[in-house]
Amino acid sequence: MSPTSYWRLGFAVMILHALLNRTAVVCGRQSTEEAYVTLLYGDEFLLGVRVLGKSIRDTGSTKDMVALVSDGVSDFAKKLLQADGWIVVPISLLENPNHVRPKRFWGVYTKLKIFNMTNYKKVVYLDADTIVVKSVEDLFKCGKFCANLKHSERLNSGVMVVEPSQAVFNDMMSKVNLLPSYTGGDQGFLNSYYTGFANAHLFEPDLPQQWLHSRPIPEMERLSTLYNADVGLYMLANKWMVDEKELRVIHYTLGPLKPWDWWTSWLLKPVDVWQNVREQLEESLPGTGGGKNPNDNLLVKILFLLPLSSLMFCYYRSLLQISSLGNHIRQLCNKIRFRGALAYSAVTANSNQQQLSNGAQSKVPVFLGGLSIFVCFVAAIVSLVLALTIVPRQVMPWTGLFLMYEWTFTTFFLLFGGYLRLIYQWGRMKANQVGSVSAHNEFSDKDSPKEHQRQVSSCDNATCYYGLGMAFLAIAAPSLPCLLGITALFLR
Repeated sequence: MSPTSYWRLGFAVMILHALLNRTAVVCGRQSTEEAYVTLLYGDEFLLGVRVLGKSIRDTGSTKDMVALVSDGVSDFAKKLLQADGWIVVPISLLENPNHVRPKRFWGVYTKLKIFNMTNYKKVVYLDADTIVVKSVEDLFKCGKFCANLKHSERLNSGVMVVEPSQAVFNDMMSKVNLLPSYTGGDQGFLNSYYTGFANAHLFEPDLPQQWLHSRPIPEMERLSTLYNADVGLYMLANKWMVDEKELRVIHYTLGPLKPWDWWTSWLLKPVDVWQNVREQLEESLPGTGGGKNPNDNLLVKILFLLPLSSLMFCYYRSLLQISSLGNHIRQLCNKIRFRGALAYSAVTANSNQQQLSNGAQSKVPVFLGGLSIFVCFVAAIVSLVLALTIVPRQVMPWTGLFLMYEWTFTTFFLLFGGYLRLIYQWGRMKANQVGSVSAHNEFSDKDSPKEHQRQVSSCDNATCYYGLGMAFLAIAAPSLPCLLGITALFLR
Protein backbone atom coordinates (compact mmCIF):
# COMPACT_ATOMS: atom_id res chain seq x y z
CA MET A 1 0.00 0.00 0.00
CA SER A 2 1.36 3.40 -1.00
CA PRO A 3 1.98 6.24 1.53
CA THR A 4 -0.89 8.16 -0.05
CA SER A 5 -3.24 5.26 0.64
CA TYR A 6 -2.10 5.13 4.28
CA TRP A 7 -2.74 8.84 4.61
CA ARG A 8 -6.21 8.54 3.10
CA LEU A 9 -7.04 5.59 5.35
CA GLY A 10 -5.89 7.49 8.44
CA PHE A 11 -7.88 10.54 7.47
CA ALA A 12 -10.99 8.41 6.92
CA VAL A 13 -10.57 6.81 10.36
CA MET A 14 -10.33 10.26 11.99
CA ILE A 15 -13.49 11.43 10.27
CA LEU A 16 -15.31 8.23 11.26
CA HIS A 17 -14.20 8.63 14.88
CA ALA A 18 -15.45 12.23 14.96
CA LEU A 19 -18.80 11.21 13.46
CA LEU A 20 -19.19 8.41 16.01
CA ASN A 21 -18.44 10.84 18.84
CA ARG A 22 -20.98 13.30 17.50
CA THR A 23 -23.60 10.56 17.14
CA ALA A 24 -22.93 9.35 20.66
CA VAL A 25 -23.41 12.87 22.08
CA VAL A 26 -26.64 13.39 20.15
CA CYS A 27 -27.95 10.04 21.35
CA GLY A 28 -26.86 10.77 24.91
CA ARG A 29 -24.20 8.06 25.11
CA GLN A 30 -20.65 8.14 26.42
CA SER A 31 -18.06 8.78 23.73
CA THR A 32 -14.87 9.62 25.66
CA GLU A 33 -13.07 8.33 28.75
CA GLU A 34 -12.89 11.79 30.31
CA ALA A 35 -15.73 14.24 30.79
CA TYR A 36 -16.87 17.59 32.09
CA VAL A 37 -19.64 17.24 34.66
CA THR A 38 -22.14 19.62 36.23
CA LEU A 39 -25.18 19.24 38.46
CA LEU A 40 -28.66 20.68 37.94
CA TYR A 41 -31.31 20.58 40.69
CA GLY A 42 -33.99 22.69 38.97
CA ASP A 43 -34.73 24.91 35.97
CA GLU A 44 -33.45 28.03 37.74
CA PHE A 45 -29.84 27.16 36.88
CA LEU A 46 -30.66 25.86 33.39
CA LEU A 47 -29.37 28.95 31.60
CA GLY A 48 -26.14 28.72 33.60
CA VAL A 49 -25.57 25.15 32.43
CA ARG A 50 -26.25 26.14 28.82
CA VAL A 51 -23.71 28.96 28.94
CA LEU A 52 -21.18 26.69 30.68
CA GLY A 53 -21.52 24.10 27.91
CA LYS A 54 -21.16 26.75 25.22
CA SER A 55 -18.00 28.10 26.88
CA ILE A 56 -16.48 24.60 27.04
CA ARG A 57 -17.17 23.93 23.38
CA ASP A 58 -15.78 27.36 22.42
CA THR A 59 -12.38 26.25 23.75
CA GLY A 60 -12.34 23.45 21.17
CA SER A 61 -12.95 20.59 23.60
CA THR A 62 -14.63 17.44 22.24
CA LYS A 63 -14.88 15.59 25.54
CA ASP A 64 -18.22 14.48 26.92
CA MET A 65 -20.31 17.01 28.81
CA VAL A 66 -22.47 15.26 31.40
CA ALA A 67 -25.33 16.97 33.25
CA LEU A 68 -26.53 15.14 36.36
CA VAL A 69 -30.17 16.21 36.74
CA SER A 70 -32.56 15.60 39.62
CA ASP A 71 -36.33 15.10 39.60
CA GLY A 72 -36.85 18.87 39.90
CA VAL A 73 -35.66 19.45 36.33
CA SER A 74 -38.43 19.73 33.73
CA ASP A 75 -38.62 17.61 30.58
CA PHE A 76 -38.18 20.77 28.48
CA ALA A 77 -34.91 21.54 30.25
CA LYS A 78 -33.63 18.01 29.66
CA LYS A 79 -34.47 18.18 25.95
CA LEU A 80 -32.81 21.57 25.66
CA LEU A 81 -29.61 20.34 27.32
CA GLN A 82 -29.51 17.33 25.03
CA ALA A 83 -29.98 19.61 22.01
CA ASP A 84 -27.04 21.68 23.29
CA GLY A 85 -24.80 18.60 23.36
CA TRP A 86 -25.07 17.55 27.02
CA ILE A 87 -25.41 13.93 28.08
CA VAL A 88 -28.31 14.08 30.53
CA VAL A 89 -28.11 11.57 33.38
CA PRO A 90 -31.07 11.47 35.82
CA ILE A 91 -30.06 10.94 39.46
CA SER A 92 -31.76 10.76 42.83
CA LEU A 93 -30.88 13.32 45.48
CA LEU A 94 -28.80 12.47 48.53
CA GLU A 95 -30.38 13.86 51.67
CA ASN A 96 -28.31 16.29 53.67
CA PRO A 97 -27.64 14.78 57.12
CA ASN A 98 -27.03 18.18 58.72
CA HIS A 99 -30.01 19.61 60.54
CA VAL A 100 -28.46 23.08 60.90
CA ARG A 101 -28.07 24.27 57.31
CA PRO A 102 -29.53 26.72 54.80
CA LYS A 103 -32.76 25.54 53.14
CA ARG A 104 -31.18 25.56 49.69
CA PHE A 105 -28.58 23.00 50.91
CA TRP A 106 -31.13 20.19 51.22
CA GLY A 107 -29.74 18.07 48.37
CA VAL A 108 -26.20 19.42 47.90
CA TYR A 109 -24.64 16.16 49.11
CA THR A 110 -25.73 14.79 45.72
CA LYS A 111 -22.53 16.33 44.35
CA LEU A 112 -20.64 13.47 45.98
CA LYS A 113 -22.03 11.16 43.30
CA ILE A 114 -19.41 12.41 40.86
CA PHE A 115 -16.93 10.26 42.83
CA ASN A 116 -18.97 7.23 41.71
CA MET A 117 -18.91 7.95 37.95
CA THR A 118 -16.60 4.99 37.36
CA ASN A 119 -17.53 4.78 33.68
CA TYR A 120 -15.08 7.66 33.24
CA LYS A 121 -11.39 7.60 34.09
CA LYS A 122 -11.41 11.24 35.16
CA VAL A 123 -14.00 14.01 35.39
CA VAL A 124 -13.74 17.77 35.76
CA TYR A 125 -16.65 19.05 37.81
CA LEU A 126 -17.85 22.64 37.26
CA ASP A 127 -20.68 24.38 39.10
CA ALA A 128 -23.51 25.79 36.98
CA ASP A 129 -22.48 29.33 37.98
CA THR A 130 -19.01 29.00 36.41
CA ILE A 131 -17.78 29.79 32.92
CA VAL A 132 -14.69 28.58 31.06
CA VAL A 133 -12.81 31.47 29.43
CA LYS A 134 -9.76 29.49 28.31
CA SER A 135 -9.05 25.81 27.67
CA VAL A 136 -8.89 23.69 30.83
CA GLU A 137 -8.01 20.41 29.13
CA ASP A 138 -4.80 20.27 31.16
CA LEU A 139 -6.91 19.63 34.28
CA PHE A 140 -7.25 16.02 33.16
CA LYS A 141 -3.55 15.65 33.97
CA CYS A 142 -4.38 16.26 37.62
CA GLY A 143 -4.08 13.57 40.28
CA LYS A 144 -6.84 11.72 42.08
CA PHE A 145 -8.42 14.84 43.59
CA CYS A 146 -7.81 18.50 42.82
CA ALA A 147 -9.56 21.64 44.03
CA ASN A 148 -8.89 25.29 44.76
CA LEU A 149 -8.28 26.86 48.16
CA LYS A 150 -10.53 29.69 49.29
CA HIS A 151 -11.58 31.24 52.58
CA SER A 152 -8.16 30.89 54.18
CA GLU A 153 -7.45 27.15 54.19
CA ARG A 154 -10.78 25.81 52.89
CA LEU A 155 -11.21 24.05 49.57
CA ASN A 156 -13.99 25.19 47.25
CA SER A 157 -16.10 22.48 45.63
CA GLY A 158 -17.21 24.65 42.67
CA VAL A 159 -14.34 23.39 40.48
CA MET A 160 -12.90 19.93 41.14
CA VAL A 161 -10.97 17.22 39.30
CA VAL A 162 -11.95 13.72 40.43
CA GLU A 163 -10.71 10.26 39.59
CA PRO A 164 -13.92 8.28 40.19
CA SER A 165 -13.62 5.31 42.54
CA GLN A 166 -16.29 3.02 43.95
CA ALA A 167 -14.18 2.48 47.05
CA VAL A 168 -13.78 6.21 47.73
CA PHE A 169 -17.50 6.82 47.20
CA ASN A 170 -18.48 4.01 49.57
CA ASP A 171 -16.06 5.35 52.16
CA MET A 172 -17.61 8.80 51.85
CA MET A 173 -21.12 7.39 52.31
CA SER A 174 -20.01 5.61 55.47
CA LYS A 175 -18.68 8.88 56.93
CA VAL A 176 -21.46 11.25 55.83
CA ASN A 177 -23.11 11.14 59.26
CA LEU A 178 -19.81 11.24 61.14
CA LEU A 179 -17.73 14.06 59.65
CA PRO A 180 -18.74 17.67 60.41
CA SER A 181 -19.51 20.26 57.73
CA TYR A 182 -18.72 23.88 58.49
CA THR A 183 -21.03 25.03 55.68
CA GLY A 184 -23.80 22.53 56.36
CA GLY A 185 -23.26 21.19 52.83
CA ASP A 186 -20.99 19.12 50.60
CA GLN A 187 -18.13 21.65 50.65
CA GLY A 188 -17.79 21.47 54.42
CA PHE A 189 -17.89 17.67 54.31
CA LEU A 190 -15.15 17.49 51.67
CA ASN A 191 -12.96 19.75 53.79
CA SER A 192 -13.37 17.32 56.69
CA TYR A 193 -12.82 14.29 54.46
CA TYR A 194 -9.67 15.56 52.76
CA THR A 195 -7.74 16.53 55.86
CA GLY A 196 -4.46 18.27 55.16
CA PHE A 197 -5.60 19.52 51.77
CA ALA A 198 -4.17 22.96 52.54
CA ASN A 199 -0.69 21.38 52.57
CA ALA A 200 -1.10 19.63 49.22
CA HIS A 201 1.28 20.49 46.39
CA LEU A 202 0.24 22.96 43.72
CA PHE A 203 -0.86 21.40 40.44
CA GLU A 204 1.64 22.25 37.71
CA PRO A 205 0.34 21.19 34.28
CA ASP A 206 3.46 22.31 32.38
CA LEU A 207 5.77 19.76 33.99
CA PRO A 208 7.40 17.29 31.56
CA GLN A 209 5.32 14.16 30.93
CA GLN A 210 8.24 11.89 31.76
CA TRP A 211 8.55 13.40 35.20
CA LEU A 212 4.80 13.21 35.78
CA HIS A 213 4.71 9.50 34.89
CA SER A 214 7.79 8.70 36.97
CA ARG A 215 6.33 9.98 40.26
CA PRO A 216 3.49 8.34 42.21
CA ILE A 217 0.04 9.75 41.51
CA PRO A 218 -0.66 12.32 44.26
CA GLU A 219 -3.77 11.82 46.38
CA MET A 220 -4.48 15.57 46.44
CA GLU A 221 -3.34 18.63 44.51
CA ARG A 222 -4.22 22.30 44.83
CA LEU A 223 -5.46 24.21 41.81
CA SER A 224 -4.31 27.72 41.04
CA THR A 225 -6.77 30.60 41.37
CA LEU A 226 -6.70 30.77 37.57
CA TYR A 227 -8.94 27.68 37.53
CA ASN A 228 -11.46 29.10 40.01
CA ALA A 229 -11.41 32.90 39.94
CA ASP A 230 -13.90 34.09 42.54
CA VAL A 231 -15.94 37.18 41.63
CA GLY A 232 -16.08 37.99 45.34
CA LEU A 233 -12.31 38.52 45.30
CA TYR A 234 -12.66 40.75 42.26
CA MET A 235 -14.97 43.09 44.17
CA LEU A 236 -12.38 43.70 46.88
CA ALA A 237 -10.13 45.72 44.56
CA ASN A 238 -12.24 46.08 41.38
CA LYS A 239 -9.69 43.91 39.59
CA TRP A 240 -8.49 40.30 39.50
CA MET A 241 -5.74 39.30 41.89
CA VAL A 242 -4.11 37.32 39.06
CA ASP A 243 -3.26 38.01 35.43
CA GLU A 244 -6.63 38.46 33.73
CA LYS A 245 -5.26 37.20 30.41
CA GLU A 246 -4.41 33.85 32.01
CA LEU A 247 -7.81 33.23 33.63
CA ARG A 248 -9.29 29.81 32.90
CA VAL A 249 -12.53 29.65 34.92
CA ILE A 250 -14.62 32.43 36.48
CA HIS A 251 -16.84 31.47 39.41
CA TYR A 252 -19.83 33.71 40.23
CA THR A 253 -20.12 32.96 43.93
CA LEU A 254 -21.91 36.06 45.24
CA GLY A 255 -25.09 34.41 46.54
CA PRO A 256 -28.11 36.09 44.88
CA LEU A 257 -25.92 37.90 42.32
CA LYS A 258 -25.93 35.18 39.69
CA PRO A 259 -24.88 36.10 36.15
CA TRP A 260 -28.22 35.12 34.59
CA ASP A 261 -30.09 37.68 36.73
CA TRP A 262 -30.39 40.79 34.55
CA TRP A 263 -29.40 43.27 37.28
CA THR A 264 -26.00 41.69 37.96
CA SER A 265 -24.75 42.82 34.56
CA TRP A 266 -25.11 46.41 35.77
CA LEU A 267 -23.36 45.72 39.08
CA LEU A 268 -20.42 43.45 38.24
CA LYS A 269 -18.11 43.94 35.28
CA PRO A 270 -17.04 40.23 35.07
CA VAL A 271 -20.64 39.35 34.19
CA ASP A 272 -20.01 40.87 30.76
CA VAL A 273 -17.91 37.79 29.91
CA TRP A 274 -20.83 35.53 30.78
CA GLN A 275 -23.35 37.65 28.87
CA ASN A 276 -21.16 37.63 25.73
CA VAL A 277 -21.25 33.83 25.67
CA ARG A 278 -24.98 33.81 26.38
CA GLU A 279 -25.71 36.01 23.37
CA GLN A 280 -24.00 33.42 21.15
CA LEU A 281 -26.18 30.51 22.29
CA GLU A 282 -27.75 28.78 19.32
CA GLU A 283 -31.48 28.19 18.95
CA SER A 284 -31.28 24.51 19.88
CA LEU A 285 -35.05 24.50 20.38
CA PRO A 286 -37.54 27.07 19.01
CA GLY A 287 -37.33 30.36 20.89
CA THR A 288 -34.15 29.54 22.86
CA GLY A 289 -31.57 31.45 20.82
CA GLY A 290 -29.45 33.87 22.81
CA GLY A 291 -30.48 32.22 26.06
CA LYS A 292 -34.11 33.29 25.75
CA ASN A 293 -36.95 31.47 27.47
CA PRO A 294 -39.99 30.86 25.22
CA ASN A 295 -42.27 31.27 28.23
CA ASP A 296 -40.86 34.73 28.97
CA ASN A 297 -41.19 36.14 25.46
CA LEU A 298 -44.96 36.73 25.66
CA LEU A 299 -44.70 37.97 29.25
CA VAL A 300 -42.06 40.54 28.28
CA LYS A 301 -44.31 41.92 25.54
CA ILE A 302 -47.24 42.23 27.94
CA LEU A 303 -45.08 43.91 30.58
CA PHE A 304 -43.83 46.36 27.94
CA LEU A 305 -47.28 47.36 26.63
CA LEU A 306 -49.28 47.45 29.87
CA PRO A 307 -47.60 50.50 31.52
CA LEU A 308 -47.66 52.44 28.25
CA SER A 309 -51.36 51.69 27.86
CA SER A 310 -52.04 52.82 31.44
CA LEU A 311 -50.20 56.11 30.97
CA MET A 312 -51.93 56.81 27.66
CA PHE A 313 -55.30 56.12 29.27
CA CYS A 314 -54.55 58.52 32.15
CA TYR A 315 -53.46 61.28 29.81
CA TYR A 316 -56.50 60.66 27.62
CA ARG A 317 -58.81 61.13 30.59
CA SER A 318 -57.05 64.35 31.57
CA LEU A 319 -57.34 65.69 28.03
CA LEU A 320 -61.10 65.05 28.04
CA GLN A 321 -61.46 67.78 30.66
CA ILE A 322 -59.97 70.32 28.25
CA SER A 323 -61.79 71.58 25.19
CA SER A 324 -58.89 70.69 22.94
CA LEU A 325 -55.17 70.06 23.23
CA GLY A 326 -54.49 72.96 20.89
CA ASN A 327 -56.45 75.41 23.06
CA HIS A 328 -54.59 74.21 26.13
CA ILE A 329 -51.22 74.73 24.46
CA ARG A 330 -52.27 78.19 23.27
CA GLN A 331 -53.38 79.04 26.79
CA LEU A 332 -49.96 78.12 28.17
CA CYS A 333 -48.23 80.14 25.45
CA ASN A 334 -50.37 83.18 26.21
CA LYS A 335 -49.51 82.98 29.88
CA ILE A 336 -45.85 82.87 29.04
CA ARG A 337 -46.13 85.82 26.65
CA PHE A 338 -48.40 87.99 28.77
CA ARG A 339 -47.48 88.25 32.40
CA GLY A 340 -50.70 90.10 33.14
CA ALA A 341 -52.71 86.94 33.48
CA LEU A 342 -50.20 85.53 35.92
CA ALA A 343 -50.16 88.78 37.87
CA TYR A 344 -53.94 88.84 37.94
CA SER A 345 -54.02 85.27 39.19
CA ALA A 346 -51.51 86.16 41.90
CA VAL A 347 -53.62 89.14 43.05
CA THR A 348 -56.76 87.01 43.05
CA ALA A 349 -55.02 84.23 44.97
CA ASN A 350 -53.73 86.79 47.50
CA SER A 351 -57.17 88.28 48.04
CA ASN A 352 -58.72 84.85 48.38
CA GLN A 353 -56.05 83.90 50.88
CA GLN A 354 -56.84 86.97 53.02
CA GLN A 355 -60.55 86.28 52.86
CA LEU A 356 -60.17 82.65 53.85
CA SER A 357 -57.44 83.14 56.44
CA ASN A 358 -59.86 82.61 59.29
CA GLY A 359 -61.56 79.68 57.64
CA ALA A 360 -59.82 77.58 54.98
CA GLN A 361 -56.30 77.84 56.36
CA SER A 362 -57.48 76.73 59.76
CA LYS A 363 -58.93 73.62 58.13
CA VAL A 364 -55.61 72.51 56.55
CA PRO A 365 -53.93 69.85 58.76
CA VAL A 366 -50.48 70.80 59.98
CA PHE A 367 -49.22 67.31 59.23
CA LEU A 368 -50.16 67.43 55.53
CA GLY A 369 -46.61 68.28 54.39
CA GLY A 370 -45.02 65.48 56.39
CA LEU A 371 -47.70 63.06 55.25
CA SER A 372 -47.02 63.92 51.61
CA ILE A 373 -43.29 63.25 52.02
CA PHE A 374 -44.05 59.91 53.71
CA VAL A 375 -46.46 58.90 50.95
CA CYS A 376 -43.87 59.86 48.33
CA PHE A 377 -41.23 57.56 49.84
CA VAL A 378 -43.73 54.72 50.32
CA ALA A 379 -44.86 55.06 46.70
CA ALA A 380 -41.22 54.94 45.53
CA ILE A 381 -40.46 51.82 47.60
CA VAL A 382 -43.64 50.04 46.52
CA SER A 383 -42.87 50.88 42.89
CA LEU A 384 -39.34 49.45 43.10
CA VAL A 385 -40.46 46.27 44.88
CA LEU A 386 -43.32 45.70 42.43
CA ALA A 387 -41.04 46.19 39.43
CA LEU A 388 -38.40 43.80 40.81
CA THR A 389 -41.10 41.22 41.49
CA ILE A 390 -42.81 41.16 38.11
CA VAL A 391 -39.84 41.56 35.75
CA PRO A 392 -38.46 38.09 34.79
CA ARG A 393 -35.01 37.55 36.29
CA GLN A 394 -33.35 35.94 33.28
CA VAL A 395 -34.15 38.45 30.54
CA MET A 396 -31.37 40.32 28.79
CA PRO A 397 -29.80 43.15 30.86
CA TRP A 398 -31.11 45.99 28.69
CA THR A 399 -34.58 44.44 28.57
CA GLY A 400 -34.65 44.02 32.34
CA LEU A 401 -33.42 47.58 32.95
CA PHE A 402 -36.01 49.06 30.59
CA LEU A 403 -38.90 47.07 32.06
CA MET A 404 -37.74 47.85 35.60
CA TYR A 405 -37.58 51.55 34.85
CA GLU A 406 -40.87 51.56 32.95
CA TRP A 407 -42.81 49.82 35.72
CA THR A 408 -41.17 51.80 38.53
CA PHE A 409 -41.94 55.13 36.88
CA THR A 410 -45.50 54.16 35.89
CA THR A 411 -46.37 52.75 39.31
CA PHE A 412 -44.97 55.78 41.12
CA PHE A 413 -46.76 58.13 38.72
CA LEU A 414 -50.09 56.42 39.40
CA LEU A 415 -49.65 56.03 43.17
CA PHE A 416 -48.30 59.46 44.05
CA GLY A 417 -50.33 61.17 41.33
CA GLY A 418 -53.46 59.52 42.73
CA TYR A 419 -52.54 60.78 46.20
CA LEU A 420 -52.10 64.34 44.92
CA ARG A 421 -55.41 64.11 43.10
CA LEU A 422 -57.11 62.97 46.30
CA ILE A 423 -55.58 65.84 48.28
CA TYR A 424 -56.71 68.29 45.62
CA GLN A 425 -60.29 67.02 45.70
CA TRP A 426 -60.33 67.16 49.49
CA GLY A 427 -58.88 70.70 49.57
CA ARG A 428 -61.29 71.89 46.92
CA MET A 429 -64.24 70.56 48.90
CA LYS A 430 -63.05 72.27 52.09
CA ALA A 431 -62.40 75.55 50.29
CA ASN A 432 -65.87 75.53 48.73
CA GLN A 433 -67.46 74.91 52.12
CA VAL A 434 -65.61 77.76 53.84
CA GLY A 435 -65.62 80.28 50.99
CA SER A 436 -69.13 79.82 49.64
CA VAL A 437 -70.67 82.58 51.78
CA SER A 438 -67.94 85.16 51.16
CA ALA A 439 -67.91 84.32 47.47
CA HIS A 440 -71.63 85.10 47.12
CA ASN A 441 -71.26 88.38 48.97
CA GLU A 442 -68.12 89.49 47.15
CA PHE A 443 -68.89 88.56 43.53
CA SER A 444 -71.91 88.92 41.39
CA ASP A 445 -73.60 86.01 39.66
CA LYS A 446 -71.97 87.07 36.39
CA ASP A 447 -68.45 86.89 37.77
CA SER A 448 -68.82 83.57 39.62
CA PRO A 449 -68.57 81.32 36.54
CA LYS A 450 -65.46 83.19 35.42
CA GLU A 451 -63.82 82.72 38.82
CA HIS A 452 -64.73 79.03 38.80
CA GLN A 453 -63.30 78.69 35.30
CA ARG A 454 -60.04 80.31 36.43
CA GLN A 455 -59.79 77.85 39.35
CA VAL A 456 -60.35 74.86 37.09
CA SER A 457 -57.83 76.21 34.60
CA SER A 458 -55.30 76.68 37.39
CA CYS A 459 -55.80 73.05 38.43
CA ASP A 460 -55.38 71.85 34.86
CA ASN A 461 -52.16 73.84 34.56
CA ALA A 462 -50.80 72.33 37.78
CA THR A 463 -51.66 68.85 36.50
CA CYS A 464 -49.92 69.57 33.22
CA TYR A 465 -46.83 70.87 35.01
CA TYR A 466 -46.77 67.76 37.21
CA GLY A 467 -46.94 65.53 34.15
CA LEU A 468 -44.20 67.48 32.37
CA GLY A 469 -42.04 67.33 35.48
CA MET A 470 -42.48 63.56 35.76
CA ALA A 471 -41.67 63.18 32.06
CA PHE A 472 -38.48 65.20 32.57
CA LEU A 473 -37.47 63.03 35.51
CA ALA A 474 -38.25 59.93 33.46
CA ILE A 475 -35.68 61.01 30.89
CA ALA A 476 -33.11 62.61 33.20
CA ALA A 477 -32.93 59.89 35.86
CA PRO A 478 -31.63 57.03 33.68
CA SER A 479 -29.35 59.43 31.82
CA LEU A 480 -27.37 60.43 34.92
CA PRO A 481 -25.09 57.33 34.98
CA CYS A 482 -24.16 57.90 31.34
CA LEU A 483 -23.54 61.60 31.93
CA LEU A 484 -21.38 60.84 34.96
CA GLY A 485 -19.53 58.03 33.17
CA ILE A 486 -20.64 55.35 35.61
CA THR A 487 -21.51 52.09 33.82
CA ALA A 488 -21.44 49.75 36.81
CA LEU A 489 -21.99 50.29 40.52
CA PHE A 490 -18.80 48.60 41.73
CA LEU A 491 -16.68 49.70 38.80
CA ARG A 492 -16.12 53.16 40.35
